[in-house]
Amino acid sequence: MLRNLKPYLTAPVPAAPLAVFRVVFGGMMLASIVRFVAKGWVTELYVLPKVYFPYYGFEWIKPLGEAGMYGLFGLMALAALGLMLGLFYRLSALLFFLSFTYVELLDKTNYLNHYYFVSVVAFLLLLVPAHRHFSLDVLRKPQLWVSHVPRWAVLIFQVQLGLVYFYAGVAKLNPDWLLEAMPLRYWLPAHTHLPLIGPLLDKVWVAYLFCWFGAFYDLTIVFFLSWRKSRLLAYLTVVVFHVLTAVLFPIGMFPYIMIMSTLIFFSADFHEKLLGLCRSIARVRKPAFPRFAEASGQPILLYLLGLYFVVQVLVPWRFLLYPDSLFWTEQGYRFSWRVMLMEKTGTAFFYVRDARTGHEIEINNKKYLTLNQEKQMATQPDMVLQFAHMLREDFARRGIPVAQVRAEVYVSMNGRGSRLLIDPTVNLAAESESFLPKTWILPFEQIAQPQSVVSQK
Repeated sequence: MLRNLKPYLTAPVPAAPLAVFRVVFGGMMLASIVRFVAKGWVTELYVLPKVYFPYYGFEWIKPLGEAGMYGLFGLMALAALGLMLGLFYRLSALLFFLSFTYVELLDKTNYLNHYYFVSVVAFLLLLVPAHRHFSLDVLRKPQLWVSHVPRWAVLIFQVQLGLVYFYAGVAKLNPDWLLEAMPLRYWLPAHTHLPLIGPLLDKVWVAYLFCWFGAFYDLTIVFFLSWRKSRLLAYLTVVVFHVLTAVLFPIGMFPYIMIMSTLIFFSADFHEKLLGLCRSIARVRKPAFPRFAEASGQPILLYLLGLYFVVQVLVPWRFLLYPDSLFWTEQGYRFSWRVMLMEKTGTAFFYVRDARTGHEIEINNKKYLTLNQEKQMATQPDMVLQFAHMLREDFARRGIPVAQVRAEVYVSMNGRGSRLLIDPTVNLAAESESFLPKTWILPFEQIAQPQSVVSQK
């Protein structure tokens, strides 16, 4: 199939959309990093915590200390600037991808869908000749300049954006969102102070309207952006949708990143006009001759990209391999473009028991965790398990080598009453992390009673 698609994928298309995407993405990343540092989040999230919650398989990734983390963010900012300007592009793209992904993997407490989006886009930028048009690398080495690139070099970003939107829409096709307007019924009334739309936000029908429109928008917007006749109106919808999201919900730079990234769907003429305006301001002339960027190793690269997108298509469906409600167990929840779909709060009580003496004590979570870590951990079973292992190791250092850890974790989801999330009789210190279903997560409709005895393993 890929062989049949090769003529289409390798056909030359204008390089301007790819160059604009590079400039926009690099600029947005630079602004995001400066904002992150200015708000003190480097210290708050990667220096002050006593413990971290790494991703399974990436436990070897550790913070670098205060000087190291600030140095890493400085390197990341320089790499983002290099991306934006197209200066030492390959090195800049590699450094940005590695540094950003390294930070992302340090602590799953800070997981956001748009961090994952940034990592995958940075990875894709490594593979394309985005520096060979409108870049400082071209000024340094004029022989690099090209007017056209293979179609796949632009198409992969359109497909990636399409997957983000489409799966965000698929995730909204659930009873809580469509039939109960949850969690928007809880969130919107908090913004009734806003001018114009504020008085409407405590109306239940408005929550339903937002939910149904949100699902329709995510499922269809890419198709409307891809059709020339509907593209302008579709993009105006993108702007309104994401600006409204930014006003109503504190989700950082993500709405603006999506607004700017979606420009990749516009025609080459549109991007040429943007670059022409920039050239006139900078007084830089565009070479007159056409030139096509022939990519070395292109057939192999196309097969690898095909494999990459197969993974991107399949990963959001991995939740089907696990029992019970996805929102309850969160097994298969991350890296699947599920955005703001649930209101989930929890309270976790941990108890450590010395198996030799039977003596049990209750843990003060705040002695180990930051406020945000405690909040996130109390609703996510894999983080509950990680914290139990942290306690086991801490008490082993204190001279209790056979510490048993149990937890009573009460969780409320989308307005439902608080109930136990995990079996409070299980010794979590003896449970191992893996991709297998976690049998100690209680079924969503079943409530187990707290017990003071830890099951023996």
